[in-house]
Amino acid sequence: MRKDYLAFFVAMFLSRLADQILLFIVPLIVFQTTNSVSWAGLAFFVEALPRYLSFPICGVAVVLYGVFGGIYWIVALSALCGVLTTQGIMVREVVMPYIFKHYTYTKTLSYSQIADQSGMVLGPLIAALLLEVWAWHWVVLAIAGLFLLADLAMLYWQRTSSVTLETFEQHHDLWLNPLRIAFGHIRKLAELQKIISLAVGVNLVIGVTLATSAAMVIGHYGADKDDYAGLQAAGAVTTILILFLLARVTLPLKLLGTLSYTLIAVGAFITALSPNTEGYVVGFLLIVGFDKMFNVYFRTLRQQVIAPQDFGKTVGVITLLNNLSQPLAGLLVAVLTAPLGTQQVILLLAVATSLIGAAVVVVHRHSTLRSSVYNAETD
Repeated sequence: MRKDYLAFFVAMFLSRLADQILLFIVPLIVFQTTNSVSWAGLAFFVEALPRYLSFPICGVAVVLYGVFGGIYWIVALSALCGVLTTQGIMVREVVMPYIFKHYTYTKTLSYSQIADQSGMVLGPLIAALLLEVWAWHWVVLAIAGLFLLADLAMLYWQRTSSVTLETFEQHHDLWLNPLRIAFGHIRKLAELQKIISLAVGVNLVIGVTLATSAAMVIGHYGADKDDYAGLQAAGAVTTILILFLLARVTLPLKLLGTLSYTLIAVGAFITALSPNTEGYVVGFLLIVGFDKMFNVYFRTLRQQVIAPQDFGKTVGVITLLNNLSQPLAGLLVAVLTAPLGTQQVILLLAVATSLIGAAVVVVHRHSTLRSSVYNAETD
């Protein structure tokens, strides 16, 4: 692999590794400190929401821990890092088709997400190891170092890459007009409406899984944080294997979407209904493993239907819309766990995801049939 390409993927890997360690330790620390699933869900909501709210507008000061103290600081810190990481994700989405022109977009997505998932494999393991020997605020300092290394790798890529990025005329209105264009595409393009709806369903499951996995493994099933770290790593390894398959084998987009969405919903029902750890592991692996397959389907279809000059504007709004269901799931965990129970909340969102998928199928078939009738009449 060329050195500039390697530096690009190294930057992705390191930033994902640092971000993943944060995502791992926040619900874990909150649950261990409070022994409350509701507080863990609320913490996930607080750290996740700013990440997605920052999509359309696209060194860590650990000393502030000494000023503010408590677990609230790490939740706020993760939210801030998520906002900044979001900007990098948005840039990557826009420039990757130009950087890797000689690859298919599906293959490029597969390789880029392998870099992401490699960080997810090591993130929980490194986090668990560091928490054994350091207090969590020193772990945060180490995370800052990883972010710095990611910046240095990206700087090296910028200096060595010969890629010339295509530029488009920019509108003078920096806010309203781009948003108007984005919502116009969403309103007019049925394919965008379909994949946004499906992504909302998937992210309900992803959100409730991220918000409750620590509480389920450690609290409900009585395992320890090392088992929790092992579960997270197993999920990432499963995802990498799936992504390697997608990088080597060409599958129809419709099959990617149908298979991934169905198995994610099935995984949600298994995690909600499983009486033991083994069953929960199976459901968890289905959810996190096939989430990235759905992402490949979603992003490939999105790239096909959005005009290149409007891609960045539209993707930011789309990502906000389909990802808001993740922090919403965390909020529902915070509100509903006490009266209903954790597994019942997971089951409720699994049913919601299934209903969303069924509704999309019905609406899409009706739209296709109506279009076919119209074309027959005009002919």
